[in-house]
Amino acid sequence: MTNPCKTVVETYQIIDNIKNYSFSKCLSYLEYQGKITYGNSFQICEIDHETIYKLLIYAIKDKKEAHRLNLDLRKGILLSGTIGCGKTSIMSLLRPFVYPSLDYKMKSCREIAFDFAKNGFETMANYNQIQHKSTRLASYCFDDLGAEQQIKHYGNDCNVMAEILISRYEHFVMNNSVTHLTTNLSATEIESYYGNRVRSRMRAMFNLIAFDKETKDKR
Repeated sequence: MTNPCKTVVETYQIIDNIKNYSFSKCLSYLEYQGKITYGNSFQICEIDHETIYKLLIYAIKDKKEAHRLNLDLRKGILLSGTIGCGKTSIMSLLRPFVYPSLDYKMKSCREIAFDFAKNGFETMANYNQIQHKSTRLASYCFDDLGAEQQIKHYGNDCNVMAEILISRYEHFVMNNSVTHLTTNLSATEIESYYGNRVRSRMRAMFNLIAFDKETKDKR
């Protein structure tokens, strides 16, 4: 990589008090940071550019381009793709482009399910209750939806992610709380695992962005 962009500041120029981003420099930054974080084998392939472009437009809140791409900036992102295509890494690497007030925490759905198995229903309060002095829920990207299936709390068959998503949908409606997801599940599998009610809420909560089925395994 020749003279990579090492900071987000290098990816844009300020013209008339507006940040004008260079997509090629954004890609350079993401790949540079990806190699630092995930190893030298990390690479952004050309087949991924369209997906990453949409994610960047969403992250920087470019209203005009978002409208052209049919992205609703009030909603969160549901990023889908095959195992190993880079969903988790890209959502993590994008965070520096996001406005600080809209930044999100990454949390594995499987980890949430293990927390639930250990601590029970109090686990959900971390994700569906507004913290002190806040006006909305903390933003999260729940990683790898579907990987948490079959983890139970003392035999309790609660579908923990379904309950969290339904609660967060209510906050999305009431106070614009934003949620993001990554998954390798199809729409049919989501409905099978979580029910039609959750799938219906997800349509309202998320912009669906998908990696190409032919994208390479990043690991």
